[in-house]
Amino acid sequence: MSQNPRNDPPTSTPGLFDHGPSSHAVDLDAVSRDPGRLDPASRRAALAAAAGERHDVVVIGGGVTGAGVALDAASRGLSVVLLEAGDLASGTSSRSGKTAHGGLRYLEQLNFSLVAGALRERDLMIRTLAPHLVKPEPFLFPLTRRWERPYIGAGVALYDLMAAGLGRGGGVPHHRHLTRRGALREAPGLNPAVVTGGLRYYDGRMDDARHTLAVARTAARYGARLVSYARVTGIRRDGDRVTGVEAVDTESGTKFHVAGRVVINAAGVWAAQVQSMAGAANFQVTPAKGVHLVVAGDAFESSTGILARADDSVIILRKWFGHWLLGTTDTPYQGDLANPPVETADVEYLLRNVNRYLARPLDRSRLLGAYAGLRPLLAPARVRGEGGAAATSAVTSALSRDHTVLEEPAGLITVVGGKYTTYRVMARDAVDASARSLGGSLPPSPTARLPLVGAPGWQAVGNRLPRLAAEYGVAESALDRMLHRYGDELPAVLAPILNHPDLARPIPGAGGYLPAEFRYAATHEGALRLADVLARRTRLAIERPDGGASAAPEVAALIGPLLGWDEARQAREVASYREEPTLAGRFG
Repeated sequence: MSQNPRNDPPTSTPGLFDHGPSSHAVDLDAVSRDPGRLDPASRRAALAAAAGERHDVVVIGGGVTGAGVALDAASRGLSVVLLEAGDLASGTSSRSGKTAHGGLRYLEQLNFSLVAGALRERDLMIRTLAPHLVKPEPFLFPLTRRWERPYIGAGVALYDLMAAGLGRGGGVPHHRHLTRRGALREAPGLNPAVVTGGLRYYDGRMDDARHTLAVARTAARYGARLVSYARVTGIRRDGDRVTGVEAVDTESGTKFHVAGRVVINAAGVWAAQVQSMAGAANFQVTPAKGVHLVVAGDAFESSTGILARADDSVIILRKWFGHWLLGTTDTPYQGDLANPPVETADVEYLLRNVNRYLARPLDRSRLLGAYAGLRPLLAPARVRGEGGAAATSAVTSALSRDHTVLEEPAGLITVVGGKYTTYRVMARDAVDASARSLGGSLPPSPTARLPLVGAPGWQAVGNRLPRLAAEYGVAESALDRMLHRYGDELPAVLAPILNHPDLARPIPGAGGYLPAEFRYAATHEGALRLADVLARRTRLAIERPDGGASAAPEVAALIGPLLGWDEARQAREVASYREEPTLAGRFG
């Protein structure tokens, strides 16, 4: 595509984004009937609209913050295009601790405002926004010294009080003090020679990648155009003002321009790089690496997760869909931002710290998978003097979990820092900050009252599980697992089974996931590559010792026709997946 020196919206080119073996005319009727459905046709429609129209907001980044920005802006009536260089949630938002929480450890740092805000968002997710995806989960803090009970107890009591004080009594049960016997009854796998008692409290458990996907699909339902595998290569300016972005469709290699009244940079650990494209550099992102290990479900006997002191922070062993999830590290990182490695020292740190509390120590033989994510912590590069733009007052913290919103240059809003649980507030603040660039006031954000895709009728669908099990020939236990992934969309996931019964028979090596789930990932959830399906729409990449590699050929053969892949493309997808950095040397 030729460059447009005047920054005018480019005219659309017929067939510009029709390419590859799956190329066909955009089915606009299908897109309009279900705007939350993400598939190759909806992507082509979004690409055509992105290149052919001027939008109010262009969002860079398809993690939870970027998806949240798209939802917030679209729900206020703004026209929105979101561009993501890879798959939705392919960065930090699929590699978090998978817990919606207030941050109990931040109370010790006296960061009360962060904890209060995160608790409010945790309870909103559990009660209103995504109750099918975010579930209250018990945690036990094992006490090992006499002084810990009053000290930790005061902190946990304050945690509950802060949540209750936010209105409607909080979204989770209150904490309880436990004797040694009570603690061992809850968690028999703890070492009785070490544990003297415990405190049980609650936070929220979730699958982060699927939650981010739900936020993104909800944004699409309100009119946002979502384009994954579209890498931003430059920022367009007219004088001192940002007017849009240059991007490339990495599926076809086609370059295009997206014109926007404001650009919102929600690129996480890449945020400073994006801002530098616009000729500004008033902050730095200092990535901190967090490593988690997936542990076999029978490796630790407990009805509750564990949060305990570690060498320099806390260690958390939590239940996660039939497995245990052990984390986390918190170390400075320099290296490939897309593929941070899990190193031997990371694994040894986690095992050493958790084994202090366990009667039967964990070793590498009980590990199923591992992953590393990067927290985008803010470090100011400089502080401008008087008259130096909005960044002066906006940069208020360094290397913290608080977030910052700043505008520099004009027309480019950057939101950076924060934590997963507070994504909605970060998104709201970023859109609020864009009002001036958009030329006036905006309606208040309605996102605190907008249930995500799958949430509205999920309880009614849950009441029908026995009938659905009989109708589709799927075990009720499998449907219960799926209910907490798809919510009220579960019947739509199951529907093709009536005509294709094989879709109800799990593929060997696929960890119990149904073929119908892999199919739905391609037809409704925006998966374009095999890794999207195996690493994020399902979690085989971290739940199986081989990362799902043995099941990859059959999954590729199943979704290939839906995505227009011939046999050669299917083979390339399998080979590429098996070479994924997340599958190679995962345990250091």
